[in-house]
Amino acid sequence: MEMEKRVVVTENEKRKGLNASDLILIGVLLAAGAVLKFFVGTVINFGMKPNFIIAMYCLIILLIKPRLREAAIIGLLAGAICQFFPGQPYINFASELLGAIAMALLTMIPMAIGKFSLKPIVCTFLSTLVSGFTFVGIMYLMYFSGADIKPTPLAAFLVIILGTAAINAVIVQVLYLPLKLALKKG
Repeated sequence: MEMEKRVVVTENEKRKGLNASDLILIGVLLAAGAVLKFFVGTVINFGMKPNFIIAMYCLIILLIKPRLREAAIIGLLAGAICQFFPGQPYINFASELLGAIAMALLTMIPMAIGKFSLKPIVCTFLSTLVSGFTFVGIMYLMYFSGADIKPTPLAAFLVIILGTAAINAVIVQVLYLPLKLALKKG
């Protein structure tokens, strides 16, 4: 009697790509993030405000658990949406790409206290930091290479990035469980 080799296949390896409901969720949440960024951004403007686009792609990645290349595409879509808002053009393509990839990688790490998942708050906080520091790093590189950019002092950016990361982390933590239950994801 010959023994067959056992192979463990994870859920992400079985999938061939994003399904239609995943694509709809991506579109709806990124659109909601853009609308919220536009309207809330005009109301809350004390330096630290949530970046709803980052919060939404973090939430998307938590909910649909995309493969790394799919997370990268979500990040590029988020970067494209950011082009419609005031700020330095094109930098968001890189910052949101790296933020989304960081989010996808971080979600692979087990993070729980008992049955309570810390992934939403921890992963979103760290991914927002990756996005924010990438943005600042590119902006300063452009400034020091002679681009016509007037960067904000680094200390001010640090406060803004940390504050935004904290706000985004709370938003995603609050929205994650209700959306996960409503969408029957896991």
